[in-house]
Amino acid sequence: MTSTRRRAPLLAPSLLAADFGNLQSETERLAGSAADWLHCDIMDGRFVPNISFGIPVLQAIHRHAKQPLDVHLMIEDPQNYLSAVRDAGARNITVHYEACTHLHRVVQQIKALGCQAGVALNPHTPVWLLEDIAADLDLVLVMSVNPGFGGQSFIPNTLRKVTELKELLVDSGSSALIEIDGGVNIDNAAALVEAGADVLVAGSFVFSSPDPVATLAELRAQVAASVNEEEEPS
Repeated sequence: MTSTRRRAPLLAPSLLAADFGNLQSETERLAGSAADWLHCDIMDGRFVPNISFGIPVLQAIHRHAKQPLDVHLMIEDPQNYLSAVRDAGARNITVHYEACTHLHRVVQQIKALGCQAGVALNPHTPVWLLEDIAADLDLVLVMSVNPGFGGQSFIPNTLRKVTELKELLVDSGSSALIEIDGGVNIDNAAALVEAGADVLVAGSFVFSSPDPVATLAELRAQVAASVNEEEEPS
């Protein structure tokens, strides 16, 4: 017998928690870090009660970034901005289930632009609502806080939700990655990976630390230790 080979999760520090007065240096110092993606939250003050940054700032981040940009649109009518977001440097574009009346159409638009297509679920949105579209997705983002503000506490029910989502994706034959956004830190990262998470977004935990690069390295070591990356004989 052999154990199932498991993939180490990707790390995506959220620039929402970075120093907006020094975004170039914040982006550049992550170039050689354990970050796999850079997570960019675009908010409109309508879908969520906050405004972050828009297309021009995303373009500026892209000029200095070494990692792919993982763009999370917390906005109404996201279909109106997909081309601009792609042109600004997005590799992944994630829209909210709750913001899309015609979700399948929006997902296909993202794919037609050559980007990875993701759908985000708010804490109150059940995973079964993605059953008919799961096979079309590259990414499912599970909000583990209520969207709109950084620094919130992790919602414990997220672990159960990730387990349910993993089962749905397997049953659907979907290869979509499961991404977790909100309150991720050294205390819950391993449990999230065990539940099925493939990508961990960490904002305040990383950027409020004295050394974000060292903090990412610590998080990488912690989650790597929880994953059996090599098959082991019984």
